[in-house]
Amino acid sequence: MTKTSLIEAVAAKADLKKADADKAVNAVIEAITEALVAGDKVQVTGFGTFEVKATGERQGVNPKTGEKITIKAGKAAKFSAGKSLKDAVNA
Repeated sequence: MTKTSLIEAVAAKADLKKADADKAVNAVIEAITEALVAGDKVQVTGFGTFEVKATGERQGVNPKTGEKITIKAGKAAKFSAGKSLKDAVNA
């Protein structure tokens, strides 16, 4: 599903105009992004949890040259599915 098809689905399910659904979807994405940037965890009960995890510095290999490289430490956004979502997917 693309963002456009998500907007269309939200518009249909919530009986909204596509423009209003577009604003709503973008607002949700923006709110989640801002919370993660601020270091907060976003928990949507029944759906899942978004959080930022630190990744450590590690060794890697350049696939073109085979040369060993050091991959810098950083942060990554992670999503953990909630029980309701897991149950729905596995049904």
